Amino acid sequence: MDSLLPCRTNDPELWFAEHSAEVERAKTLCRECPLIDGCLAGALERREPWGVWGGEVFVDGAVVARKRGRGRPRKSETAAAGGAPAAA
Repeated sequence: MDSLLPCRTNDPELWFAEHSAEVERAKTLCRECPLIDGCLAGALERREPWGVWGGEVFVDGAVVARKRGRGRPRKSETAAAGGAPAAA
């Protein structure tokens, strides 16, 4: 069964990556896992502090749409989120 679980056959660090592209890769791999529903339910119950669990990203114990990188958000991300326009 372990051979069917992406988190057991790939680098475990992928599920706790800092880079958005790696996090998205982990989420994609999760979608093929036969235990995705149970994994997500367990992570929600435990309030996992971070990582990809059941195809979802957890930050501070809550599911977020996507993991934001370190540092300040890009100006384009701020504008897309309805933030104040950048000063000229």
